[in-house]
Amino acid sequence: MHTRRRGSSGSDKPAADEPPEWSDVDAEDIEDRVVELAEQGYDPSQIGMKLRDEGVTGTPIPDVKLATGKKVTEILEENDATSDIPEDLYNLMERAVRLREHVQQNPQDYQNKRALQNTESKVRRLVDYYRGDELEPDFTYSYDVAKDLIDEE
Repeated sequence: MHTRRRGSSGSDKPAADEPPEWSDVDAEDIEDRVVELAEQGYDPSQIGMKLRDEGVTGTPIPDVKLATGKKVTEILEENDATSDIPEDLYNLMERAVRLREHVQQNPQDYQNKRALQNTESKVRRLVDYYRGDELEPDFTYSYDVAKDLIDEE
């Protein structure tokens, strides 16, 4: 919605029904590694990249869902290792806090004022989306709330 011009193009993941033959790691080992990385403070997307790059016992895991039948977030939910705020909302709130602090120091930076407005608008829409399921029903976004949540984690 608030992107530059016409969106972005990128590569698509190849359609596959089962993991490749060379990646034959046991699903339980993968789940243990996912929980271990979460306890070290990694987000679900970072966990997926670490498993892709480093793997489990030296064997890369190209796709956790193909290897285990569950998404990274599902594995974390089963093991009670999820964070209080969804990852996408947390990242947007972190960006909004950085932008707010920048705009307070640089009041003439109109481009970043606009970026702050767009980012906070995205945050409010996501809060509406997650409210009740993953957030408290009375949760509302404000700079102070976001600052406290980010400083907390």
